[in-house]
Amino acid sequence: MPELRGNALLGTVTVLTSMGFLLIGFDNGLMGGLVNGPAFNNTFDNPDSTMVSLIVAIYEVGCFIGSVITAFVGENFGRRRTIEGGVVVMVIGALLQATAYSRAHIIVARIVTGIGMGMINSTVPVLQAEFAPKATRGLFVCMQLSTLNFGICMVYWIDYAFSPITDSYAWRVPVILQCIFLIPMLVILKIIPETPRWLAAHDQPEKALEVLKRLKGNSMDEDSIQQMHEDIVRTVAMEASIGAGSWKDLLRNDRIQSQRRFLIACGIQIFQQLGGINAIIYYSNTLFESSIGFDKHMSALMSGFLQTWFFVASFIPWYLIDRIGRRPLLLSMISVMAAVMAVQAALIYQVQFNTSIAHASGIAAAAMLFIFQGAFTIGFQATVWVYPSEILPLRLRQRGSSVSTAANWICNYLVVQITPPAITNIGWRTYIIFAVLNAVWVPIIYMFFPETKGLELEDVDRLFAGSDSASDVLYQAPKSHAVQSESRAASASQSV
Repeated sequence: MPELRGNALLGTVTVLTSMGFLLIGFDNGLMGGLVNGPAFNNTFDNPDSTMVSLIVAIYEVGCFIGSVITAFVGENFGRRRTIEGGVVVMVIGALLQATAYSRAHIIVARIVTGIGMGMINSTVPVLQAEFAPKATRGLFVCMQLSTLNFGICMVYWIDYAFSPITDSYAWRVPVILQCIFLIPMLVILKIIPETPRWLAAHDQPEKALEVLKRLKGNSMDEDSIQQMHEDIVRTVAMEASIGAGSWKDLLRNDRIQSQRRFLIACGIQIFQQLGGINAIIYYSNTLFESSIGFDKHMSALMSGFLQTWFFVASFIPWYLIDRIGRRPLLLSMISVMAAVMAVQAALIYQVQFNTSIAHASGIAAAAMLFIFQGAFTIGFQATVWVYPSEILPLRLRQRGSSVSTAANWICNYLVVQITPPAITNIGWRTYIIFAVLNAVWVPIIYMFFPETKGLELEDVDRLFAGSDSASDVLYQAPKSHAVQSESRAASASQSV
């Protein structure tokens, strides 16, 4: 089979990473449409809200474990082998889930599936970031996130189609369908190379240059490719000279601010989850039924429409993230999310206490869920997966990305675990918590999160090194290939 080159190689990598993100969406939305169904409840003896929370949320614990495992072994295994291991574990987990007949069985199976997802989820953004062109890196991540949202939308409609059925296959079939995406991922992993940046960081500069030529040969001249390779190798040498790469270096205030960059990567992931998005994705059926007062059929139907809108809205940041940047999207849309949750609390109060405007408030509250998910996917969702991979130093990228993803999953677990009891016990006040948290994120992001739009990954080190003289010495030598190309173009235009 001929080697993939140029856009064919980049496109194949994007298909792989997109399927990885689609699986995140599929598994995130899977249980939301099943736990209220008669088939699921009959199989597991009508679990109460606490047990439902455990069955649904324990998956996030598995994802956390998988991300932590990847933090320890992922850098040595490489991007491809780590994803491959995660896919195999997920296939095993899917089979275990689909054959479950007891609560203990389904809980263990969801932990296993989560471990595989944690390994995949903490690595595919790194793989994509290290292959994607700097000018459209955000766009490529937006494409993946559209597939994530498509996964959520698709599984909600699958769940809806099976919802009237009382036999256990009504939930077993949706569970096993994820293997349709897992098996092709194993095939693709056999035909793509390891990333050039990982190869350079693991004493394989010649192979790194070969992969760069395969990837960039159709769009860049030989000199520019060689310069890009030298820039990557120089960054590897610089980071090695200051010791970046060990566990302790994640919290080390070195010349390239590794500690700050690690905290930013973790912060953006934590902020995303504590903002409340997965309370809505996982439990939209429950929210429409318990908070807003729709019947079971209407709740399932509205959940399908909500996740379809989530998918459609995910196309909006395709045109924004690499044009206006990460920070403006984050700051504006998180502000909208905070305002929506505050309004939502007031509306749900009216519904819960059956005031004279309860019916109208229920309709408005349903609309608020649509606005919230739209704002989230435009401002938060794309940025949260591209930003950590951009912001972290090369030698800390896999480890830091894995830890930040683990932080995402453990906060996801917290939100998913507490949402049903919170809705039951404190009702409308649940939304106040999410409103306050989103409002807190805005000034933190404004003060501490820099813009990374349009930068090569190696140039982000320069951004954080600033004008420190020692850093200037470390970074002396040729400009990045992009800068040199621009200089050559300018000289040519002047000579004409």
